Amino acid sequence: MKILITGGAGFIGSALVRHIVHATGDAVVNVDKLTYAGSLASLGEAAHSPRHAFEQADICDRAALDRIFAQHQPDAVMHLAAESHVDRSLEGPAAFVQTNLVGTYTLLEAARQYWQGLDAARQSAFRFHHVSTDEVYGDLGDSAARFNEATPYAPSSPYSASKAGADHLARAWLRSYGLPVLVSTSSNNYGPCQYPEKLIPLAILNALRGQPLPVYGHGAQVRDWLYVEDHARALHAMVRHGRVGETYGVGGGNEWRNIDLLHALCGLLDELHPASRPQGPDGQPASHASLIRHVADRPGHDRRYATDTAKIRAELGWAPLESFESGLRKTVMWYLDAYPDYAAGRQ
Repeated sequence: MKILITGGAGFIGSALVRHIVHATGDAVVNVDKLTYAGSLASLGEAAHSPRHAFEQADICDRAALDRIFAQHQPDAVMHLAAESHVDRSLEGPAAFVQTNLVGTYTLLEAARQYWQGLDAARQSAFRFHHVSTDEVYGDLGDSAARFNEATPYAPSSPYSASKAGADHLARAWLRSYGLPVLVSTSSNNYGPCQYPEKLIPLAILNALRGQPLPVYGHGAQVRDWLYVEDHARALHAMVRHGRVGETYGVGGGNEWRNIDLLHALCGLLDELHPASRPQGPDGQPASHASLIRHVADRPGHDRRYATDTAKIRAELGWAPLESFESGLRKTVMWYLDAYPDYAAGRQ
């Protein structure tokens, strides 16, 4: 199978590309605009594989998409390209509407035109996998429930609202035009190669520099953490074996309050990189946790996310392989290696 992946130089997209190239026999057409959060370096050795082709293009550029479909003739599309940072969406929502809504519409139309030109066998086998987020469901609060595939949509931020709209567009293209669409949502991802604006990489790099570790409010918000390589395996299983018209939720089963997560990260840094421990009031090295600072909460901040994974486990046999403890340790060690100047105190 030849799979066209949008956003393949981003955090989750690059993990997906690496998984497909290294662990399967499928080929990848990697379409990425290379904005601030995308990097070809995240692909590692997969970038040089004969089963990887890169196209720098904007998903809002219909002419570029038409050329890419015609030239590469993919068997499936996995749509991951998106603006994804909630704080940025609060400061500048227009970019999220443009990329997540207009871009998804443009890609759907390019895929539909291409799909309609295929022969019957290739049309039947074609898949359009739209990759979304559990944030489209809104806030679980303190309930015992978890999101599942039937949870009503109630997005809270411009980011999650733009992703919810994109989900509805994808499903409409299935219902209205017959395009073979499936949708997936996932909980918070963590792991190597994440751009350092999100909580975990930001905290690691700030701690290495002796800078404050900001946490919104009391840090009581709960997130379900999924190791990015486990997510990549789930995504490939879905495009290969998922059912058209279905939605699949992917989560790590690791619910942590933000404040507790920061303390866990600081404990690992105390162990793995004691040289960056800050000086305490007594002049002795203190824990990195002494850098934690509570800041004003952001508007509309959802209290809790958690995803029920019963469906993908039962239908596709997927389960996460990485424990949160091992995944977090691997993540910290990756950032220590990837940012040697930070680790050496030169930044």
